[in-house]
Amino acid sequence: MSDSIALRAEGLFKVFGKHADQAVNRLREGTPRDQLGSGTTAAVIDASFEVQRGEIFVVMGLSGSGKSTLIRMLNGLHDVTAGTVTIADDTITDIPAAKLREIRRKRVSMVFQHFALLPHRTVLDNVAYGLEIQGMPRAEREAKAREVTQIVGLAGWEDKVPSQLSGGMQQRVGLARALAADTEVLLMDEAFSALDPLIRREMQEQLLELQSTLGKTIIFITHDLNEAMFLGDRIAVMRDGRIVQIGSPEDILTDPANEYVEQFVADVDRTRVLTAESVMRKPRAVVHPSAGPHGALKIMRDEQLSAVYVTKRDRSLVGWVSDRDALELVRKGERDLTSIVREDHGAVPADTSLSDLFIPALESQLPLGVQDDKGRLVGVIPRVTLLATLGGEPDAAAQAAARPDPLPTDVVDKALEAAVDSGSIDTKEVQ
Repeated sequence: MSDSIALRAEGLFKVFGKHADQAVNRLREGTPRDQLGSGTTAAVIDASFEVQRGEIFVVMGLSGSGKSTLIRMLNGLHDVTAGTVTIADDTITDIPAAKLREIRRKRVSMVFQHFALLPHRTVLDNVAYGLEIQGMPRAEREAKAREVTQIVGLAGWEDKVPSQLSGGMQQRVGLARALAADTEVLLMDEAFSALDPLIRREMQEQLLELQSTLGKTIIFITHDLNEAMFLGDRIAVMRDGRIVQIGSPEDILTDPANEYVEQFVADVDRTRVLTAESVMRKPRAVVHPSAGPHGALKIMRDEQLSAVYVTKRDRSLVGWVSDRDALELVRKGERDLTSIVREDHGAVPADTSLSDLFIPALESQLPLGVQDDKGRLVGVIPRVTLLATLGGEPDAAAQAAARPDPLPTDVVDKALEAAVDSGSIDTKEVQ
């Protein structure tokens, strides 16, 4: 298996009840799962996917979709009826129990929905429990547990027992216990669903913060679509035991695989999922400083804009110029554009969420610029595009607001003609 892949599931089936092997064959032949007969339930049907190292892979679905059964197959808590699960280079299906326990200790740990804490042990001892099972000496495991307890925000609570903690704090203990084991893969089964909404959001944000530091491979199970969209690098959507789509949050939202997924994502807050990169358009109205004011005016005239971005040859964003400033230079017979370039271009990073684009878009005199991590202009977002992305129909006023009124075309044309007549601009330069 590739070094970049932390876990691979291939053709996984889980059938509960009688004649499971026969049921798998019938499912492979196309028999609907509700026609397998009484006493036989297909919880997971032909699930295949790969999880990259350092990725948060979210499995999402409604109750009964098979997601919790699936995650328990990934660490051997449920036997696999058919298919294989491979973690790094270890296949965990159909292996001796002792070998499976060894893989669990070193390769994969789990955070449960209802915390699963030992009620009579302190926070520190709960966090250190997995290390104790591994046989780590007491002093060493306590030192490790204290370190992880501090990371998850429980410093000072080490000597408390679970009953003295809030639900959110108890879940932090469960998370700390999983992190202390220092395994390659972290499984989280509805880990935050029992928490109050505010605490849940706080835990989601902390998980992302921890992930940015620790770089764990996380498989996260949830029935909450907004949680999936917030946490997931990629999302697998399950329905009736099958995975019906795998993709990035943006893929799931903008290109649903079928009507079920489309209905599922209908109420998602698109502004918190989509980014500037996902809605931007290719920048057309740009000039190089060497184009001079007449070159800038020609582009503004052609594009019906009142301003234009200025970039270097490598597309690095320098700033912007307005039609009035450029026209003034033309009237003076000046060829150098740099004196009127304004640096307050207001461009945003490509990964900026839509919810953070509205104010910059309103303040920008041009379609909002989008930069990559090297400062290059990679796209623009007209206000109309921003509104249309939200699913509304922008009216005429909104369309007018999308591009500030440029100077009238005849004014620009006359100024350019005058500059040609005076000899300050060559005729070829304004064709």
